[in-house]
Amino acid sequence: MQRSSQLSYKPLSNYTKLACKTESVFLKLKLMKIVKPVIDFVMDILETVVFIGSLFIVVYLFILTPNQVKGASMENTFHTGDYILTSRVTYKFRKLERGDVIVFKSPKNPDIEYIKRIIGLPGDIINIFDGVVKVNNIQLAEGYIAATTNLWEGGCIQNNVPYTVPSDNIFVMGDNRPRSSDSREFCAVPIDSIIGDVFYRYFPSNVIGVISNPLPKSIR
Repeated sequence: MQRSSQLSYKPLSNYTKLACKTESVFLKLKLMKIVKPVIDFVMDILETVVFIGSLFIVVYLFILTPNQVKGASMENTFHTGDYILTSRVTYKFRKLERGDVIVFKSPKNPDIEYIKRIIGLPGDIINIFDGVVKVNNIQLAEGYIAATTNLWEGGCIQNNVPYTVPSDNIFVMGDNRPRSSDSREFCAVPIDSIIGDVFYRYFPSNVIGVISNPLPKSIR
């Protein structure tokens, strides 16, 4: 009877084992050379994203805030859809000035933000008589307003009745007086409700630029 064939097993020599291990290590090193640059690249991107995100949060919360104008109260200076930058740090370096455009929390609803122009500072005497605005008995040259200054029936300000701005408050009005809810209606607003100074408009493209104060320095 023919015997069935059998496979013989011959143990690997030490040299063969070493060669296999060396080849395995070589392949791992080769793979690491390929993978490591990819990992480094991904990590660099992640670090950049985290840095930019952190920087954006810091800038947004403490330095600059983008806002979109909604409503007609500041026409013709600003229109609905304009995009502006509000500086949260301006008044840490200089005082409030009459003529500044600011964003502040509405005294009616703190969740709503208003954009208006500062007309009176703490202690100023505001008098509106037949559409003419006077601050400390000096008439403002308001070339920026869209219409003469009207008054609201039952509002805070009455025709030719002087109003003294309380301490730690400011008197604000919109440039489009007939379409603006402002200090003529709800009186002066607290300074600590100010979010920031509007200093730059970045949209639309035809009016991009720094927002300047139109009032003479002598009456700011």
